[in-house]
Amino acid sequence: MFLSSNMKRLAALHWPYRKRLALAFVAMIVTAATEPVVPYIFQVLLDKGFVGKPTFSLWLVPAAVIGIFFIRGIATFTSSYMMTWVSTRILNELRRQMFARMLDLPINFYATNTVGKVINSMMFEVQQIIDMVTKVFISIVRSALTVLGLLAWLLYLNWVLTIVTLVLLPLVTVVVRTTGKRLKKLNRDSLAVNAELTQVIEETTRAQQVIKIFGGQEYEKSRFHERAENLRRYTMRMTTAFSATVPITQLMTACAVAIVIVMALIQSGNGQITVGGFVSFLTAMLMLLAPLKQLAEINGPLQRGMAAAEEVYLLIDKPVERTGGETLATRSSGKLELVDVDFSYPGHSQLALQKINLSVQPGETIAFVGMSGGGKSTLVSLIPGFYSATGGKILLDGKPIESISLTSLRRQIAMVSQNTVLFDDTLAANIAYGDARPDPERVRAAVVAAHLTDVVEGMPEGLETRIGDNGSRLSGGQRQRVAIARAIYKDAPILILDEATSALDTESERAVQAALDRLMEGRTTFVIAHRLSTIERADRIVVLSHGQIVEVGSHQQLLANESVYANLYRLQFSQQAD
Repeated sequence: MFLSSNMKRLAALHWPYRKRLALAFVAMIVTAATEPVVPYIFQVLLDKGFVGKPTFSLWLVPAAVIGIFFIRGIATFTSSYMMTWVSTRILNELRRQMFARMLDLPINFYATNTVGKVINSMMFEVQQIIDMVTKVFISIVRSALTVLGLLAWLLYLNWVLTIVTLVLLPLVTVVVRTTGKRLKKLNRDSLAVNAELTQVIEETTRAQQVIKIFGGQEYEKSRFHERAENLRRYTMRMTTAFSATVPITQLMTACAVAIVIVMALIQSGNGQITVGGFVSFLTAMLMLLAPLKQLAEINGPLQRGMAAAEEVYLLIDKPVERTGGETLATRSSGKLELVDVDFSYPGHSQLALQKINLSVQPGETIAFVGMSGGGKSTLVSLIPGFYSATGGKILLDGKPIESISLTSLRRQIAMVSQNTVLFDDTLAANIAYGDARPDPERVRAAVVAAHLTDVVEGMPEGLETRIGDNGSRLSGGQRQRVAIARAIYKDAPILILDEATSALDTESERAVQAALDRLMEGRTTFVIAHRLSTIERADRIVVLSHGQIVEVGSHQQLLANESVYANLYRLQFSQQAD
């Protein structure tokens, strides 16, 4: 049922191109119709051309041969061109659907699925589906029509000998069905191994500095070799199962040909078949080999395509982030309230956050501190709706954020993370990312505010300079400042700073901190920082431990409490002094 559903969905994708598919189908009929003409010419030549005086013009034979293959060439080109035209569009449509679904999947999907698997599905597995559709359609239509045309000619020549030939068809079917189940399982397993290999390549490309500094070359080589060898083994096992069908089919055909020759010799003695008729029959029978071989070979791409279709549609059918909700008509004031908020990650029973109660006024700066694993990043990830609270509620200007559309909610928020993400595009495009019509003046203002002026002036093409994969042509501090400039450009009422100055040296940190101070004015700001010196001026500091709020107050108040925050502060500054 599942496979049938996938096949129906693939067929629905082809429906808009039915006219071109119909043209390809007609071209295949023409190609198949020319097949019986060749053995017919042999019969005419042998029976009427070489025996006695020819009863027709000799020039008709080469003219007929050239004409037939000219028509056949046009038909073959037309069918191949139309099928490729359709298949490339189906390929793009499937990839478009997958890419669109990737953008709408919840954050948790990327925590449980490797990048290599996603890339493998979009690039390799979709191609397997297209190969299946193209090869299977062409083989089934063109080869089946050719077989029918040749069988009709064989029946016309000699129905007795044709019965021997017909025995081939059910035998070929048995061979194909026998290998089909094994091929399907092998193809499904090979897709998983191929995804693992893609993941190794992706990780190795991304982690070159770590690999080189820690001497991981041999380890990565062994990882690559192990997965490449696994893929090679699966390929050999699939080839063994698949290739066995061809010699078996050929052996069956050879046996049938041997029987036909013996029976034809017997019939020729009785005058039941002429030399031309026998040669024509044998030629047509041998011409059956190619289409029968193609029909036998469709099992490989068919099983590969079906296994790939399962994986592709599993991704396309993944549940997306919530949709719907109210669109905010005006800019938010930035007032946030967290009321009895609980949260546990999907698939985990233990609560990562418990009974979080916090009221944040517009323009207030709230800093979250605590030991690693205390729930700081988890808490701020609830605000833009990356995850949904499993208990309690979060209110934005008095409205539950679950009732606000995610697009509208996230339009109110800018974020600078310690894991800076940049794109292989121009510096201006990275700063104005997400704006369909970037404002050059705002871009330049963001550059000045983020203290990037010297960086821009040092680039060969200024703001139009491409910065490489994830900003590889920039230093760590410059990359962080570009991310800050992006937040400045967005000008959202709510700001999330997750270790925003962690990659900066002292001098750069002072400059950017001054820019952040200006940016934070009039905005509700949530700051996560391990360096407590950067949050001393926060309006309130919230101390988290094991997913619970244990202290709230200003820097001076918390120091006076002589509790968790004071201990963290003394510990950090004693380490710095040492």
